[in-house]
Amino acid sequence: MADFISPAPNSSSPFADMRGHHVAVRTPDLETAKRWYVEKLDFRVIAEWDYADEQLAYIVPATDDHFYIEILGGGDPIPQDANPYTDLGDSLNWAGYHHFCLTVNSLDTTVETLRSRGVTIVTEPFELPAISRRLAFFRDPFGNLIELAEVLP
Repeated sequence: MADFISPAPNSSSPFADMRGHHVAVRTPDLETAKRWYVEKLDFRVIAEWDYADEQLAYIVPATDDHFYIEILGGGDPIPQDANPYTDLGDSLNWAGYHHFCLTVNSLDTTVETLRSRGVTIVTEPFELPAISRRLAFFRDPFGNLIELAEVLP
């Protein structure tokens, strides 16, 4: 897949050793979240541990061992409407964490597979020429928004 042309790395930066590792998703129920990501997205659970009154897990996509999602489950999180918005446009009115993105080879095939597994698509596939991508959005069972991106030729 083609991607963006990045500026030259800044190896003299005091942060030159910084790398992305994971994004965390807070849920009231670790087991429900793990089951959904495993059954709907074929993610793999690679580690689980306890922290205070929470249970946590790292999960990774089917073939990617470099992008982790940390599920923070249990405890007593402050309730939030599981569906705070009805479409992508409305979602942009909310501050804070918005979504994480997964790239795919075929957006249409992935969206249809998600539908066949009972996943509701929040925003149907659309093209965004400014970044040479086709995009779609869906939510996990706790309302966390997930973007799919297919790089256009």
